[in-house]
Parts: sequence; C-alpha cells; structure tokens
Amino acid sequence: MIITEITEHVGAELSDVDLSSLSDAEVAEIREAWAQYGVLFFHDQHLTEDQHIEFAERFADIDINQFFTPVDGYPKIAQVLKEADQTTNIGGGWHTDHSYDEIPAKGSILLAHEVPPTGGDTCFLSVAAAFDALSDGLKETLRGLRAHHSNEHIFGKGGLAARDAEGRIGNPEGVGGTTHPVVVRHPDTGRELLYVNGAFTTHFVGWTVEESKPLLDFLLGHTASGPFSHQFSWKPGSIAMWDNRSTWHWALNDYDGHRRLMHRITIQGEPLSGAVATG
Repeated sequence: MIITEITEHVGAELSDVDLSSLSDAEVAEIREAWAQYGVLFFHDQHLTEDQHIEFAERFADIDINQFFTPVDGYPKIAQVLKEADQTTNIGGGWHTDHSYDEIPAKGSILLAHEVPPTGGDTCFLSVAAAFDALSDGLKETLRGLRAHHSNEHIFGKGGLAARDAEGRIGNPEGVGGTTHPVVVRHPDTGRELLYVNGAFTTHFVGWTVEESKPLLDFLLGHTASGPFSHQFSWKPGSIAMWDNRSTWHWALNDYDGHRRLMHRITIQGEPLSGAVATG
C-alpha cells in the first residue's frame, strides 16, 4: 500500500491496495492514515454492494441514514443520486454528516458508480487546521461554548431537502437535534476540532439565534475561505472515506444534464468530548 499526502492540511491518496480483500494489518494502516489525514481517496475500487458493506464494517458498525433513499435491497447503503433532468443535488454547501445526532457518525465511505464527463467534484477541508489558525483568545472563548445542531430545517416538512430533493429524501418525522461542544477532541489523535458547520449548527447554547449569527458566520467564513481544503475529482470506482469529526465536505453542483450516482455508507461514532478551557 502506498500513501501519498495530497495537501498540507487534508487528504491522502492510497494506491496499490484492493479494498475487497484486506488483511488486518492493511486495515490498521488505513485506520491510522484516516485519523491523520481526515479523508482518504482510492481509485479503481469497483466494489459490489456486499463488498462495500464488508469494507465499512471493518471500521465500525453501520449508521443507517434515516432520510436518504436506500439502494434497492441494501438498506445499509444510501443512494446519492442526481438525474440528468434534475437541477438540485444532495450535499451542496459545506457540512459534516449527522452532527445533529447525539452520537455523531464517525465517517462516511462514498463510492462512485456513475459520474458526469466533467464536474461533480467534492471538496473537503480540515476543521482541525481551521481551529489551529484562530487566535488564542478566540480559541479559549470557543472551548467554553456548546452549540445546538438540528436537521429540522433541512429534512423536516417544508425543509430545504423536502422542497428540492425531488423524491430522493424522505422521513420528515425523523428530524431532531442535540448539542455538542464547539471544540471537541478527536477520539484517536486528541487534536482539537472546530465542531460547527453551516448546514446543521443553528446557535450557541444560552445565546439567541441572532446573537449567535455573527460569531457563527465568522467561523464558517474563516473555515471555508482558508487554505484548508482540497477538491477531489471522481471516476467510476473512486472512493472517498472521510472523518465526519475532523472534516467538512461539499458536493459541487456543476453538471446539469448529466447523471451522477454514488453509494454512501456512514459508520457509527462515539460520544464527543469537549476541549477544556484553560483560563
């Protein structure tokens, strides 16, 4: 197995490896690289649905998505689809998956089946690097805060997905929310992570939405505009495996008139521990 760092802050490509037939030593090497780089990229991995599930379960139990349409016959795999005649995609805008859950997902494993001839890339960034780049004073303030995360405005009745997903999203009764520390420690590396995102973080606990907006806007803008990201181009058989605690991602919607079909498996995480303020 060859591991090639993509950028200083996020991402590595793993080659000379067959994900359908991994030794325990190779799984351990992938696990270590995943914690270090945040997102791993693979090419030429034409896994069957059963092989996709088997690969994911080498890392954790599967977290079945409540809202996405599943692949026919495989409820553990979410279908991420945009047809050629559809104008909206799934996953547009910077976000991390399942932050609205009390125990957020560890990560997601996305396998490309059909991709447009151009466009359809996915961007990833490191929220660890984004936090590191903040001032010491703001870091200390954030360590003392919790934020509320909700999916109601996305997946609920009348939410963004319900209006735009054209039958690809369902179960509005399953919406909910929770709170998490704004700064969490990565369970494997201990690194501090900025745990807010533009899709699901609504406000800081004890603050109103209006009071929260200026600081949230600053944090989101700082993270999205900084030199912390990488844009990944897909081919059939490509896989991106990202850590939902330490990264954000954004599926670009720049391929109208073409079909894009991906299969996504999300795996279960563990409770998040907040970083402790030192002041």
